[in-house]
Amino acid sequence: MKSIDVVCVGASSYDLTFELDHHPEPDEKTTAMSFCAGGGGPAATAAVAVVKMGQSAAFCGYIGNDYYGQCQIEELSSASVNTSLVVRGNSQTPISTIWVKPNGERSLVNFRPPSNIVSVKSVDFSNIHPKIILFDGHEPSVSIAIWEYASQHGIPTILDAGSVHFGTKLFIDKVDYLICSRKFATQFTGMNNPEKALEKLSQHNKNTIMTLGPDGLIWKTTSGNGHLPAFSVRVKDTTGAGDIFHGVFAACIALGKDWNNTLKYASAAAALSCTKIGARSAIPTLTKIEQFLENNNERFN
Repeated sequence: MKSIDVVCVGASSYDLTFELDHHPEPDEKTTAMSFCAGGGGPAATAAVAVVKMGQSAAFCGYIGNDYYGQCQIEELSSASVNTSLVVRGNSQTPISTIWVKPNGERSLVNFRPPSNIVSVKSVDFSNIHPKIILFDGHEPSVSIAIWEYASQHGIPTILDAGSVHFGTKLFIDKVDYLICSRKFATQFTGMNNPEKALEKLSQHNKNTIMTLGPDGLIWKTTSGNGHLPAFSVRVKDTTGAGDIFHGVFAACIALGKDWNNTLKYASAAAALSCTKIGARSAIPTLTKIEQFLENNNERFN
């Protein structure tokens, strides 16, 4: 049985990112200031973030047999992510085109084949026993089977809930940790007030974190609740910041870090990623995270 610290289950994509000096007007042709291409997607990016934390990770999800799929496989392998749980096929690899604007905000267009492309029978999970499993809600058929396996073997689970869809609704009250965006919280509860939405979400999951972008995060568990302000950085691109937060959070749980440090490490990693263009190419190493936290020690103690 192969030992893996974190298994990340769900979506991967190939990102084409253009840095623009303004948002194009209708029928306007413009030239990008910079361009980068590389892997993205919630679960796959989280898996690379786990490895950057010095932990082992596997990605379970779909990657096509096309050119962009091969680029993804090579990139994940070079990042030391275990790809034995990846399912290949003739459906196209998911692609995202991202426009990054001067203030760091982005517009994103994604093409993804129909979900549930990964069947339960297409993945053999019996030879891997991870310390923790992260789901992003995509590929719900195989995810529910893996969640049942985790429940039977006492493996903690995390849900990355970026938006409300079938997969995130399926897991919100099943996982041990719910990490959701402000968007998900508003969509799911119908409440615009984050604190009230958090209270409502905690009725579904006893360990809930809501990420609020520049406003930091709020959390509620059985042992209490709190707020962590955002780290101050010069934002270039927010793409992948949430995915990196989830990956580092999972790695910290696998490492046995305490709650406050887990939140600080994950928040610092997300903040640092915003200072560079791209998703996986912007993931900081453990050393960079610890240096950043040391430099910000007084403010966050």
